[in-house]
Amino acid sequence: MQELGVKKRMTEAQLEQVAAMFKVLSEPARLRLISCLMAGGQSVTSLVTLSGLKQSNVSKHLKILCEAALLSKEKQGNFVIYAIAEPLLYELCGLMCQQVEKSAEEQLRKLTSG
Repeated sequence: MQELGVKKRMTEAQLEQVAAMFKVLSEPARLRLISCLMAGGQSVTSLVTLSGLKQSNVSKHLKILCEAALLSKEKQGNFVIYAIAEPLLYELCGLMCQQVEKSAEEQLRKLTSG
């Protein structure tokens, strides 16, 4: 694991925490909401519009993301504004997007080269 910046072997409890975090991030609707929040905080109403998800689904997934400490929420007047609370989400999403793009380019290259 040294290549990932991990200096020592993870304990079983740490591995379970990592697995739980990836489980939270494994839901496409949650990733869509995180993507909508990359530019800044949004209300539930805005997230419904931006994501195309139903209000009940948005609320359910926001609750899970907040419980995992990935998002924060702040009351502003009549609205609750949700924002990314875990800065590593930016880096993690960036890395994954780069990998997806690289894979897509490789597939396209294979298709066009014959």
